[in-house]
Amino acid sequence: MGEQSRSSLLTTVLELGQSLASEVPATAEEIANVCDRADEPLRVAIAGKVKAGKSTLLNALVGDELAPTDAGECTKLVTWYQHGLVYKVEAKMKDGRSEPVRFKHDDGAIEVDLEDRELADIQRLMVEWPVKTLKEMTLIDTPGIASLSTEISNRSHSFLAPDDEKSTPSDAVIYLLRHLHATDVSFLHSFQEDEYAQPSPINCVAVLSRADEVAVGRLDAMASASKIARRYGDDPRLRRLVQTVMPVAGLLAQAGTGLRELEYRRLVKLAECPESETEKLLLTADRFTNAETSSGIDEVARRALLDRLGLFGVRLAVHSIRHGDVESTAALATLMRQESGIDQLRRTLVDVFGARRDTLKARSALLAIQRLATEYGTSSQLEGQIERTVAGAHEFTELRILNEIRSGALTLRQEDSADIERMLGGSGTSIGRRLSLPEDSGPEKQKEAIIDAIGRWRERAESPLSSPSLVTASRVAVRSCEGMFAELM
Repeated sequence: MGEQSRSSLLTTVLELGQSLASEVPATAEEIANVCDRADEPLRVAIAGKVKAGKSTLLNALVGDELAPTDAGECTKLVTWYQHGLVYKVEAKMKDGRSEPVRFKHDDGAIEVDLEDRELADIQRLMVEWPVKTLKEMTLIDTPGIASLSTEISNRSHSFLAPDDEKSTPSDAVIYLLRHLHATDVSFLHSFQEDEYAQPSPINCVAVLSRADEVAVGRLDAMASASKIARRYGDDPRLRRLVQTVMPVAGLLAQAGTGLRELEYRRLVKLAECPESETEKLLLTADRFTNAETSSGIDEVARRALLDRLGLFGVRLAVHSIRHGDVESTAALATLMRQESGIDQLRRTLVDVFGARRDTLKARSALLAIQRLATEYGTSSQLEGQIERTVAGAHEFTELRILNEIRSGALTLRQEDSADIERMLGGSGTSIGRRLSLPEDSGPEKQKEAIIDAIGRWRERAESPLSSPSLVTASRVAVRSCEGMFAELM
């Protein structure tokens, strides 16, 4: 992304940084890093408890099997996966050095050889890979929280919730959970204590991971998982901490990004067996790998299918092939991705994170500038400019109001809350999303809807019957409408 395509808010924030660097040369290097970060793809961290499926989800999002999904070394370190022109792995050491790391990537995840390096000396691993999806966002795999090793868990805490008043290096977070546990709520709270510094409900999405296991791998597992995800999303404990909760079958999603022809042929053989036989064979994972079958597929091959697709994935594939829903490897792979929930998650990331990219980048940059200004001192004039930017930027005001609605600081009726959240871009920042219009609505239709919305929100803001919370939120909604109208002129 070039400087010409930056939003006015991001440009303003970076100009404040340049002013600070001019006044206080000691900040110049850090300000340069802030500016470089602003032009990078959005940084999205993937966090969750041990064995929540973080690495599997990362692989599915990338579309390539890069992150190890077992207990390898990479899962013990914060590992960045970013776009590069060549295949490269580096260790960023805590003393500031960068050291090239030997690795292998044949048929499976990247195997990293740390040689004689101590984990305690490594700040993070940097993996550069020429994959198109990493041009859009840098994905950061974090060690599992609630690990038996306190040292490993602390790496995730230190990354997402620094205790030195710095902002987290990530711009947004995908948090994986298998059940709504007190540990998850506590961890989410820990990195959302600052309005601007840390992830908030607006840039944090929760994923109900391994969703296909919810209904013991039945064909209706994802439908059941969707109901649970909606219930979690409505839970006040989680609603104030995340934007939404989505079910994803990570293993199925990963398989769908790289289904092999041999795997498809084996699934076809299983589908050609008598239905009564396959029903018994697919009752349990143990029976699938060990029971007799007329398919001609041996135990080793069946175990490999189970490891790649999971029991739900095998059941889905056999059912779809038998009933003629798919007739090729590519068609089955597409079905797997659709059923896994990964495509919907990608769309949500674009709507929630991508649309607010510059605002999230500006927020991260502004926090760094504020910290440096406080640490080194600056002129009262520049200090005032920073304060006015924080208070005056409507994009930040929208985030603040959305966060306050989610947290309960602003108390609104349910119907008002949903309307305000949508208007302020809580479900996407496009004009169509804000106004509940079809995305192909023309400018004239949009203008009519905006004028109607301005009148409605002004009426609420001026009504003596409106609560103070509704008055505050309505005024912000009016300003958002005015901004949309100006955009169309």
